Amino acid sequence: MGRTRKDALAEPASAETAVESSPDTETASGGARLSDIAYERILEGLFERKLPAGAFVSQKELVQLLGIPVAPLRDALRVLEAEGVLTIHPRSGIQFIKPGLELTRATYQFRSIIERAAIRVFAETAEEESIRSLEKRHLALVSAIEKQGLNARHLTEVEALETSLHHAVITSLGNPLVENSYRRMHNYLKLLRLERKLTAPLVLRTLKEHLAILEACRVRDPDAAEAAVTAHFAAALQRNLGMY
Repeated sequence: MGRTRKDALAEPASAETAVESSPDTETASGGARLSDIAYERILEGLFERKLPAGAFVSQKELVQLLGIPVAPLRDALRVLEAEGVLTIHPRSGIQFIKPGLELTRATYQFRSIIERAAIRVFAETAEEESIRSLEKRHLALVSAIEKQGLNARHLTEVEALETSLHHAVITSLGNPLVENSYRRMHNYLKLLRLERKLTAPLVLRTLKEHLAILEACRVRDPDAAEAAVTAHFAAALQRNLGMY
């Protein structure tokens, strides 16, 4: 009979697999579960390009690359397979996803559905000081890029603003299930962005779309805020598909 995916992760007992039965593999010195650490290290490997998108590797190679014992690595791989980040091939190894059209569309569809609801709440409940602070940072960055061009420091601030704005919108719902799902989705978003080529015009367009969202929220207009979010994601999807 053919082996299952579970079988592909179950190897004969050896020095490598002996760690599976050791209680020391359950948690690290800081108290974190090793399977959670393995999960994060696998994603970091993808984001840092140590594991190229579409890469096909063996379990042994992952153990050596990430410095994680076999047992917690297997747990992390099963979680990531369920999330669609990779596929476990019986007898062959692990293949990481190579972002394409369908994943891009699915990711932005998910973001649009969640954030269109969340932005309405944010527009009505967010602290005015928080909104104005985000606006001020966006305006300062727009001014800096227009005067100096795009540099590494600006790109770091772009990423920080992206995270700050969308995190604030999502957390305004006060729903831990949504927050957890959105955090997982953000991993897909980072994978999609690995190959993107940012230029000053593209970054400025994104920042100005953010400013339109924030302006609608500052004047407490949830309809305008939802329309601005919808337009932002439609434009972002086109940019990620290379349609600009």
